[in-house]
Amino acid sequence: MKCRRCRAPAVIEIRRHNAGFCRDCFLRHSREQVRKAIDDFDMIRPGDRVLVAVSGGKDSLALWDILRDLDVDVDGLYLGLGIGEYSDDSGRCARAYADEHGAKLVELDLPADVGFDIPTGARVARRAPCSACGLSKRHLFNQAAVDGGYDVVATGHNLDDEAAVLFGNVLRWSTEYLGRQLPVLPAGNGFVRKVKPLVRLGERETAAYCVLKGIDYQVEECPMAAGNRHLGYKAALNAIEDQSPGSKHAFYFGFLDKASPLFTPEAVAEQEQLQACARCGTPTTGEVCAFCRLVERARG
Repeated sequence: MKCRRCRAPAVIEIRRHNAGFCRDCFLRHSREQVRKAIDDFDMIRPGDRVLVAVSGGKDSLALWDILRDLDVDVDGLYLGLGIGEYSDDSGRCARAYADEHGAKLVELDLPADVGFDIPTGARVARRAPCSACGLSKRHLFNQAAVDGGYDVVATGHNLDDEAAVLFGNVLRWSTEYLGRQLPVLPAGNGFVRKVKPLVRLGERETAAYCVLKGIDYQVEECPMAAGNRHLGYKAALNAIEDQSPGSKHAFYFGFLDKASPLFTPEAVAEQEQLQACARCGTPTTGEVCAFCRLVERARG
């Protein structure tokens, strides 16, 4: 197979584009896809300070690298979750990238700084591990951005991630989530802007990007994710994509274009009900936010 752009031997085929790319053209293509997502959805504006949530995995490290190549004012944020060797290895990958590239990495440690790890928090709060993890990440990422004077938090959610979440939300018609499933969540009510610049790239592409750039990343799946239903949704969508390349892209971007506005009024109404948490000041629909309740139960 030849590269679609320069006709050199291709190193990767992207079936939804019906194209192959050589190394340099693929890296350029990846940057262009991220730039297009940023521009189309007004994710990052001139002068914005951006904080990338860095897990040590392929998606977040690829995103950090691409944003730096695009001359975005960006730092990384690593949150240690206390998940044994998995967290140890993830942290090493995040630090190695920062050290090699002279990039700033802000670090938080859930056990040391907050007082519990994800396995303990999930068990005592009777939450699924991924639920406790997601709740903690959303709260701490936003708080770190506010405290650090950042305008934007960027996460490494890719096309596969967003299509799988959308699939699950449509299966259950979870309208409250469908109203917020957007590439950009605007700032307001104590929240900084949240953006997902990788929505035009699949996880196979971010893995290839890291390999071709020589970026070492955590290759293991989180051991706490076993049984997570979104892995099943990804598998189902992968089977569809194999038979019909481009289906994930059509599903996700078709939703944004044709259906998303139908669900935004519910999300807006929920935002209007937010009030400051009595303990930490974070916007919440109740007197005490879900994160503070989790902390209370985990510390016991």
